[in-house]
Amino acid sequence: MHMADALISPAVGGTMWLASAGLTSYASRKIDVPSNGRLIPLMGVSGAFVFAAQMINFGIPATGSSGHLGGGLLLAVLLGPYPALVVMASILTVQALVFADGGLLALGCNIFNLGVLPCLVAYPLLLRPLLGTNTAWPRLFAGCLVAALVGVELGAFGVVLQTAVSGRAALPFDTFLLLMLPIHLAIAVVEGLATAAILAFIWHARPELRPGSSQAASDAGSVRPVALGLLVVALIVGGCLSWFASTHPDGLEWSIERAVGSAELPATGPVHGSLARLQDRTAVLPDYDLPSSGESSAETSDGSWPAVSPGGTVSGIVGSLCVLVLAAALGWVSRVANRRREQP
Repeated sequence: MHMADALISPAVGGTMWLASAGLTSYASRKIDVPSNGRLIPLMGVSGAFVFAAQMINFGIPATGSSGHLGGGLLLAVLLGPYPALVVMASILTVQALVFADGGLLALGCNIFNLGVLPCLVAYPLLLRPLLGTNTAWPRLFAGCLVAALVGVELGAFGVVLQTAVSGRAALPFDTFLLLMLPIHLAIAVVEGLATAAILAFIWHARPELRPGSSQAASDAGSVRPVALGLLVVALIVGGCLSWFASTHPDGLEWSIERAVGSAELPATGPVHGSLARLQDRTAVLPDYDLPSSGESSAETSDGSWPAVSPGGTVSGIVGSLCVLVLAAALGWVSRVANRRREQP
């Protein structure tokens, strides 16, 4: 559900940039880092894990489409809503700048749809009240499923609304909406079940990380096994398991193709052109492939599966490490800034 710049106007893109930047800045000021030494390493490794997980598209039967884990809800449960939004902003920024995945103009839209809605709406208003301190698996799976359905569908509606307000007449509102919501309903079901399964596994291994656990510890050492485990899994998933991703277009591309006959719309105007040229310079691994190949793996593939790709492996590892560093750095900056604000 990463929007390209062609879907939105400069006015909508700029407005969503301001909204997302303001909410992310507010979230960074609300992070209670000084009293929680385990948060910074968890922000880094959980961000790396979600980045890697997003590289694995799963096929949606009988549709010719695919989807991937968003990860915002998972991050909100593990970290809290405010750190989760900062981490999601880090992931989406790395994807846009390093891999040209999602437009620079549309980055504010993507942070809002994939970060703000699950982290600041679906989790605090739905999952947290539904779950409480009862982490028994039936309640966990039910709560995650409900929250994921609402969060993902709100994000899909956000894409349609932002496109409509931008005046993209090629994508009629009604047609686009009737394509986006059903296909993302299927994606939301997988998101909810996967989120619950990952949380159940982590909480079984480290019970002190459960919400309201009396065993909760504040030192970074107590979370080191989970942090190392998430990092190892992120490198394996991004470096190798990404070869097994579905080659079908994702839900957004599938919906656009069904609506207008092509998965991409042309971008027009000086703002779009300038940002496209800027993104060409920053994207050192465009489309998650080595730039020396001259074209993406999708274009050079012989159709075999799994798509074993050195460029994909490098992209998965480099991207995971970039997100780890950026998310942890933002957590550390928040810690320093918050401590200074608390000083008399």
